[in-house]
Amino acid sequence: MKEIELKLNGEISRLTNKTFKFDERVGEGWFSAVYFLKTKEIVEHHLPDNHVTMQFFQKNHGVLCGTDETIALIHTFAEQPQELEIYSLKDGDKISPFETVLTVTGSYQSFGYLEGIIDGILARRTSVATNVYNVVKAARYSGKQKPIIFMGDRDDHYTQQAGDGYAASIGGSTAQATHAMNEWWGKEGMGTMPHALIQMFRGDVVAASRAYQAQFPEDQLMALVDYNNDVITDSLKVAREFGEELKGVRLDTSRALVDKYFLRNQHLMGTFDPRGVNPELVFALRRALDKEGFKHVKIVVSGGFTEERIRSFEEKKVPVDMYGVGGSLLKIGMGFTGDNVLVNGEPEAKEGRRYKPNPRLEYVEYVEQN
Repeated sequence: MKEIELKLNGEISRLTNKTFKFDERVGEGWFSAVYFLKTKEIVEHHLPDNHVTMQFFQKNHGVLCGTDETIALIHTFAEQPQELEIYSLKDGDKISPFETVLTVTGSYQSFGYLEGIIDGILARRTSVATNVYNVVKAARYSGKQKPIIFMGDRDDHYTQQAGDGYAASIGGSTAQATHAMNEWWGKEGMGTMPHALIQMFRGDVVAASRAYQAQFPEDQLMALVDYNNDVITDSLKVAREFGEELKGVRLDTSRALVDKYFLRNQHLMGTFDPRGVNPELVFALRRALDKEGFKHVKIVVSGGFTEERIRSFEEKKVPVDMYGVGGSLLKIGMGFTGDNVLVNGEPEAKEGRRYKPNPRLEYVEYVEQN
């Protein structure tokens, strides 16, 4: 059983290193800025009896993520972690600018060298969770929540997929493109067909869909229909072939192309940008499917979608049933800062920073990590 199931069942309060599987070199300082490592040595020799409180915050509204990972990191690599006093918010909490999200109290040499790593974990996880939350919010602007497929596998290094997928789930994404993205939160990747499959069937979307259905009969059939840059023609072809068995079609038209539908109907152009997956193309596709009795076929769109673009589609009530979003969800926009704000219980911090208690913080019990 995955830890996330234990957490959801209330058997554990936070995920541990059984989930995160940290690189052992963290404990050797390999990923820490050298000045933190030098400070650790200086303090050990010159100020061994220090007792500091380190406080973490950032400057935007957002959805916090990375606290379980951060606490597991501290409990795994700090010296005598059971003696540290940690207070923290939880993954999924809404946070405000300058709000304290985490405090760690203890001897600096025990945990101080982890400061930059903690900042980085919180920054990436919170950025992804917040980006996804904003996209999910945009996708319900029309009054009905449209699912978001997290498709960030091609937009960053593969080693980031598990953490990004977890953060995306915290933000509200219910489907991920790879199994790795689901590793921490216990589901499986989902997806249908890429352009490569259609290419090997020489552009025959029906033949590719037939082969897909034969190979994966338990899957819901979702056809990719932009390969030939003629989404309405190809959507109708697969709909006529598979009828009720076709659950949906996906449009992924390049922003550099104008679909052949508009080239055949040039009288429609002149008042909108006809490139890529645009609202007018989706409206036309919905009308064409409905006219032939295929009202059950869902429309999925992908390719360069952002929060702003989704909101624009929703404001216009474009008949999209699901959005696939990738690169825009991985932009880092939430930078965290760790500050030492108390020494031996007395206020002491750089100018402009001070200890900011937060009544929302919860005490974190020490849990031995494996």
